[in-house]
Amino acid sequence: MVGTYSFNINEIFMRLRLTAITSALSIIGVFSPVVASAATLTDTLIFVSNFLNNLIGLFVTLAIVVFFWGLIKYLWSMGSEDAHEGLKIMFWGIIAIFVMVSIWGIIKLLQNTFRVAQNDPIVPRGVPLRTGGQYQEGY
Repeated sequence: MVGTYSFNINEIFMRLRLTAITSALSIIGVFSPVVASAATLTDTLIFVSNFLNNLIGLFVTLAIVVFFWGLIKYLWSMGSEDAHEGLKIMFWGIIAIFVMVSIWGIIKLLQNTFRVAQNDPIVPRGVPLRTGGQYQEGY
């Protein structure tokens, strides 16, 4: 019979669990050497910060590509339906770019408000640090 589908819900959940476990293990496998080689918590936090900065740049680039994809779809459309879909894609691309740039602006505003420079330590002042067996106040 055409168009009939039979599926076992337990099999679907089993595959979903297997995929989630495999993904988690691969993520742990990728980041374990970096975390293990980090000498201090500060090194680990710097690595995570650099990773997130690169990820944000990737998302901004992706949003710009989506915007231009919608623009090309709009310009090359022959029918009104394709033109409308291109406008929707451009709209969501602009919204994504706006949100990401706004978050960058809010972070910069908070940095200026609390006088946090780009090269200040990650650990807040007043948090005791243990260096070489001795305790000292934060940087």
